[in-house]
Amino acid sequence: MSTSETISTDKAVRTTLKLLGELLTGEAARSVGVRLWDGARWPDDRERQVTLVLNHPGALRQMFLPGTEVGLGEAYLYDDFDIEGDIEAVFAVSDELTSVIGGKLDKLRLARDLRRLPAGDRRDTRQGVKARLRGKRHSIERDRQAISHHYDVSNDFYSLWLDYRMVYSCAYFPTSDTDLDAAQERKLDYICRKLRLRPGQRLLDIGSGWGGLVMYATQHYGVQAVGITLSEPQALLANERIAQAGLADRCRVELRDYREVDEPGAYDAVASIGMFEHVGEATLSTYFTQAKRLLRPGGLLLNHGIARRAGLPAARGPSFSDAYVFPDGELVPINASLNAAESAGFEVRDVESLREHYAMTLRHWVHRLEANHDDALRFVNEPTYRVWRLFMSGSAHGFNVGRLNVYQALLAKPGLGGAADLPLTRADLYAGLPAEPPSGC
Repeated sequence: MSTSETISTDKAVRTTLKLLGELLTGEAARSVGVRLWDGARWPDDRERQVTLVLNHPGALRQMFLPGTEVGLGEAYLYDDFDIEGDIEAVFAVSDELTSVIGGKLDKLRLARDLRRLPAGDRRDTRQGVKARLRGKRHSIERDRQAISHHYDVSNDFYSLWLDYRMVYSCAYFPTSDTDLDAAQERKLDYICRKLRLRPGQRLLDIGSGWGGLVMYATQHYGVQAVGITLSEPQALLANERIAQAGLADRCRVELRDYREVDEPGAYDAVASIGMFEHVGEATLSTYFTQAKRLLRPGGLLLNHGIARRAGLPAARGPSFSDAYVFPDGELVPINASLNAAESAGFEVRDVESLREHYAMTLRHWVHRLEANHDDALRFVNEPTYRVWRLFMSGSAHGFNVGRLNVYQALLAKPGLGGAADLPLTRADLYAGLPAEPPSGC
């Protein structure tokens, strides 16, 4: 029999069970059970934290024969397999699989056994949600396409699992049992405190999303606020919400790229919350130079963004995130972003990691998304729902184990004689905050 020939269903079961025994050997694998298309279970019938459901005899072939993160993700998107239970637990197993396949397991033998499984039916990729961008990387036009791919999915879809303000960035949990709405409001207040906002000041929010920060800063700190986004649906909904709140005379959201803002020295404070991941390493100098240009002397920039851990080996091949979630997104280590900020003329005044907070935020989002699965399918198709479930769960795992981090860097544009508009201590940041550290990560 050649390696391209398939085998009977009984043999497919035996080959699948053999492969599972070779692949799932580590500590994390003990938390995972597998259910085959015929109802058989591996390694036994005991209920586990998460169950992988192989939906046809060629499921493992579709999952592992491509040998890429994208191929494995696509096998989930197009229902070669499903994940029941705590999806985040799958990623610890994935880490072990990478080690096993990359080291101890004979790759040629693995490929031979996978090819003996049926190839399966051709997928209906017309439902696909893969990014297809055109033009020069990180040009304004291509960045518009990238933002549209991610954020223009559906406002109604996002509203199912975000907090009521629709804040799409890491929340701030003063205690481990704080609910998501309260944690996101605390985060918005924390940003305003770090920027030391005062009535009458002007705030620019780069990447303002659905307007949560500009509305909060206007209502609670008395500023005049402008938000900018590249997503037209975001801008439309943000301005509707601003008008409904009676704030249209004090804040607004505009459809603009940060490079298109031409108001030198016009702002007392600039916030960039969860937008920095889209900038790109080659464009860091442009980004920080423009932010500094827009600030008055002594003004402050709060740059809140995800970073990858320095020293991690480069990923082999395209990532699932780049293909399906954040096309052209780039994560740089914190030292690279701080170096770029200083090179642009900023002074670094404070840096804080919120890594555990983002793991907690993502878990809230995933649980809310899963609870609203049926409603979500009113606005997106099943593969799109699965993209977000898979990506957010994998990100939670990345923050949990420390591959990913998220930092708030407070940067000052030096004023006359090096002055910065900051108090001598951080005491004002923590007034009224409980002392309990976040847990559960």
